[in-house]
Amino acid sequence: MTGERSRKTRNVAARVGGWSARHRWWAILIWLGFVVLATVVGNAVGTTPMKSYEGQNGDSRRAQQIIDEAGFPDVAGEMVLVQSRDGRITVDSPEFRQAVQDVQSAVEATGQVEHLRTPYDPAAPAPRAGDGITALVLFDMTGAGDTADERVQPVLDAVAGVQARHPDLRIEQAGAASIQRLAGVAVNEDFQRAEALSLPITAIILLIAFGTLLPTLIPLGVSMTAFFAATGLLALASKLLHVADTTTNMMLLIGLAVGVDYSLFYVRREREERARGRSKERALEIAAATSGRAVLISGVTVIVAMAGMFLTGHGVFMGFAQGTILVVLAAMVASVTVLPATLAVFGDAVDARVIHGIVRVVTRGRVTWPRRLGGRAGGGRAWNVVLTGVLRRPWLSTVLTVGVLVALAVPALGMRLNQAGIDDLQGDYPIAATFKAIDKAFPGGNEPATVAVKAPDVSSAAMQEAIGRLKERALASGVAHEPVSVQVNPAGTVATVSLSIGYGDDGRKAVEALRETIVPETVGAQPGTQAYVTGAMAATVDFNRQMSRTAPLVIAFVLLLAFVLLLSSFRSLMVAIQAIVLNLLSVAAAYGVLVLVFQDGHGADLLGFTPGAIVNWLPLFLFVILFGLSMDYQVFILSRIREAYDSGMSTERAVTHGIKSSAGVVTSAALIMVAVFAVFGTMSLLSFKQMGVGLAVAILIDATVVRAVLLPATMKLFGDRAWYLPGWLNWLPALSHGEDPAEVEAADQPATTREPVPVS
Repeated sequence: MTGERSRKTRNVAARVGGWSARHRWWAILIWLGFVVLATVVGNAVGTTPMKSYEGQNGDSRRAQQIIDEAGFPDVAGEMVLVQSRDGRITVDSPEFRQAVQDVQSAVEATGQVEHLRTPYDPAAPAPRAGDGITALVLFDMTGAGDTADERVQPVLDAVAGVQARHPDLRIEQAGAASIQRLAGVAVNEDFQRAEALSLPITAIILLIAFGTLLPTLIPLGVSMTAFFAATGLLALASKLLHVADTTTNMMLLIGLAVGVDYSLFYVRREREERARGRSKERALEIAAATSGRAVLISGVTVIVAMAGMFLTGHGVFMGFAQGTILVVLAAMVASVTVLPATLAVFGDAVDARVIHGIVRVVTRGRVTWPRRLGGRAGGGRAWNVVLTGVLRRPWLSTVLTVGVLVALAVPALGMRLNQAGIDDLQGDYPIAATFKAIDKAFPGGNEPATVAVKAPDVSSAAMQEAIGRLKERALASGVAHEPVSVQVNPAGTVATVSLSIGYGDDGRKAVEALRETIVPETVGAQPGTQAYVTGAMAATVDFNRQMSRTAPLVIAFVLLLAFVLLLSSFRSLMVAIQAIVLNLLSVAAAYGVLVLVFQDGHGADLLGFTPGAIVNWLPLFLFVILFGLSMDYQVFILSRIREAYDSGMSTERAVTHGIKSSAGVVTSAALIMVAVFAVFGTMSLLSFKQMGVGLAVAILIDATVVRAVLLPATMKLFGDRAWYLPGWLNWLPALSHGEDPAEVEAADQPATTREPVPVS
């Protein structure tokens, strides 16, 4: 090894990375074979989607499961709103009657509807509103409900034709099939656009940052192969734990983020060691022992954070946990196996600045940028200036930074949470306005409370009498109002009673009254009967109760295990506590920004949304995701600091060296995360808009304010106390830092035995 010591590194990452580098082609073939096998098998078995009741909790879940298993016909219900624009035409006016008749004739002529009801039917009339100027025409689409959106367009056209003939009335259609046709396609296109933009944005930032082609392609290759492998594994795992449709979207986001991070950490260290004069083999060994180890620690910490979602007992969260754990695990394995093998294959060609050279030639030297990946670690002029000021005045820097973060976090105290409903659809979608108009005229009609009743024979006289008393008591007490509907499954064993209820506190009180008195004293009192309440408001109540019970467990689990991992990794009580506190500050600041933007409306015009509440699943989801992702930077920077300290530097010099040597790659990785998450902030669904903005803001705050200012300032204040480990904690297993701290030289030590590195 050209005069270098040949002593082998001892930690797992070093051993795995060393084997992969020595058996590079085998490592690459094994990984690609695994990815192909997982993808083929996954596509063959298919991902099992979550059943509707699996995304609920408590009585809502029990009720929905009864309904799903009852064998009700799969139909898509539609409704047409007929409403006077100025209030002069009433429901009993000849003009109104003629419009309703025209709607009936037009939609029936399409041959796509059945079971049509109008407000003038003598037996079972469709609802009229109390204002006297609004009514509904109800019908079902023929055929299977899950494909009705493919057949609904002629019906929409027919209703639009009636509207054109009656300009004094508002005549608009809404329903399951029409919203999927008019808005569902657009939302799916949003997801496809966001996913399609993620890779080009990542590639562009990598090219701008490094000016080299291979360091752009290698992280993307690691990320995408990890994603493909993980989605294949998810298909198998979903046979045991079903997943929501959006799980793969989350996996792409997380997989791209951690895959690029891990690859950049590894490549950056390997090129740095080559620039110091290490041989190719030794550079890879050191990169494996240091950055590879940091990747393993970071990956395990992220997995622990994601695993906390299993404690929620909520199907969507558990599916997210399953998918994100698989993609992080795949990215982590790829980073310590196929990545060093790839670097061993390409060698110094990784540093060839092909793109930079082309740009320089085309622009005749007018466009150029400095090399960032290889060479000595300096961190850039901006980082040097900031770091110098921070270390000169650590107390002032700490107080000011904590003050800013706390100020950003304060608005989170007023956070309002709500279930995602029709308001979740933002943008120019007229059908959303139609649903809101129907809700205004018939409060709760779009999202009723549904009582699921299961009995040996729901058509018996006793059960019919009990169902009648249920409706009478609900209406007489003001808990519910019209429209009320009853359906019975073909087997006669399950009945559903849909009751229109109010919103907000009125809706919650209605659900409580139904569950605590009305249902138990009517249908619930019949022998051998099960009766539960579900619906949008009931599901919200049950979700909030579930989160109030499980969220503290999730938070405690994530914090405790992350603390133990960090304590074992860095053998320092102060560093472990510091990492937890800094991450909590980042998350709290992100919560505050969410409230300022989406609740108070700052920037609403720019982002194109109507201010309101924060979707109720987002805070816990953001906590878990952000806590995991922010650990990437914390572990990587602390690893460089601890490594420098173990080599003999003082704490202050180690902090300076560690942050400067990691500044460039942390900045680039953070920019990629922020850009990719920000793309999701442009989506039509408000919940995903909030998620994208929340993630982007949190990563931006974490990678700049927290890591560039607060981390070095507090490390300077700690001094040598930063590495204190009480004797009673010595029992903790140590995760080795590597083979020999002396092997990691200070940044200013002159390079020797350097082999030439071709550039371009």
